[in-house]
Amino acid sequence: MQILRSWNERLFFSFHHIMYSLRGGFLIRPLIIALALGSAGALLSALEETVPAIAAWVPAVLFPSHADPQVGQVILGTIAASMMTVVSIVFAILLMTLTLASMQFSPRIIVGFARDRVTQQTLGIFLGTFSYCIAALPAARSVPHPFSPVLTVLGAMVLALACVAWLLYFIHHISQAISVNHIVEKIAVEAESVIDDLMPEPHRPTLMPGTDLPGPRDDEAAVLSDKSGYVRFIDTKQLAFLAKSYGVSVRVVRRVGQFVPAGIPVLMVSRVHRLTPERRVEFRSAFDLGPTRTLQQDVEFGILQIVDIALKAISPAVNDPSTAIGCVDQLSRILIRFASRESPPSLLYDPPGVLRVSIAWPNFDRLVGAAFDQIRSYSKADVAVSLRMLRALDDIAMTIPDSTRLEALIEQGRKILTGCAAHLDGADIRDLQDRLATLERRTRMIEESAT
Repeated sequence: MQILRSWNERLFFSFHHIMYSLRGGFLIRPLIIALALGSAGALLSALEETVPAIAAWVPAVLFPSHADPQVGQVILGTIAASMMTVVSIVFAILLMTLTLASMQFSPRIIVGFARDRVTQQTLGIFLGTFSYCIAALPAARSVPHPFSPVLTVLGAMVLALACVAWLLYFIHHISQAISVNHIVEKIAVEAESVIDDLMPEPHRPTLMPGTDLPGPRDDEAAVLSDKSGYVRFIDTKQLAFLAKSYGVSVRVVRRVGQFVPAGIPVLMVSRVHRLTPERRVEFRSAFDLGPTRTLQQDVEFGILQIVDIALKAISPAVNDPSTAIGCVDQLSRILIRFASRESPPSLLYDPPGVLRVSIAWPNFDRLVGAAFDQIRSYSKADVAVSLRMLRALDDIAMTIPDSTRLEALIEQGRKILTGCAAHLDGADIRDLQDRLATLERRTRMIEESAT
């Protein structure tokens, strides 16, 4: 039974990686679409040759002579050649877009462009139409007996018209995709979806404060990483199952988003004598390491992408505070969603009372610092951005039902005012003081209502 459950956990972990890979990159989804359309071209032409009566469905106005294979050969060959030309154009537009976005906004957002479904579908449809024509082309032959797959050729013509319409839509989509507001909005939406998956339970202020994570033990042994990379996903269920199966407790020492060089511990396991080389491999398999951070479980990575765009916008070379203000608005949106949810459990017990896994997750205070610390440091002389940050803190405070998470907001607001004091004049400072006073009053009201 334990072996079956272990295999089920591994299959779930593999399925998770496959689904995430399906959503990201220019390989899997375009390849599936291309193979599907190519198979359709081969099967339809074979079916048409097996059942000649199907060709009677095609209007004679399109193909006056259903027996002339040269017409089908010319149409299929022309569409196939033109599709490859269009694919080259699409790739050129895409590379130009990626280069522009990387230079103007941040190299980190390239991951988001690679995960864009419209771009993946565009490549897949054009490559699929090419595959369809190539797969159907051998059926249009003159020897040993003439045969023209007119229905298959009609399908290729319909696909060609669809590709023309899709190309126009793709150009329209790209023109919107390089808009900074669209980019930041997309990152925020994806970060919120990560929060929904990772933290499905609403925040309950009545819960007791979380217990501190256990410290190192004398009987612990390290499980070393066998490769270098960023921790992108941790299968906590698999870790808990393995820990229970082998009668040990696990302490994860590298959380999601951190870089792990090869040979550095990723977790510590109690009871050294029970940790065999085979079991070390099993524990390591619960970690997904890669060359870049992703948004599988890493909410902080979504915040850092938006922060990068804001820092580029308020740099002296760009001087675009409006973009930075928009980024601050989206950051407040993410933090409001995070504050409304119960944090993932850091201590996993199985059975109840027996600690199996301890793992650190980013808390609210850390995410507030990640969202505002750098922007605050670089916007000390920009009153508009500083005022918007204070208003964002006030918006976040408005949605927090208890006082346990308010101290980080007040501290961040005071740091904003202190940093701006040496760079702004009296009138601007008074505006900031008024905004901070509003935040402090709201905080006191929330604390009084909680008591």
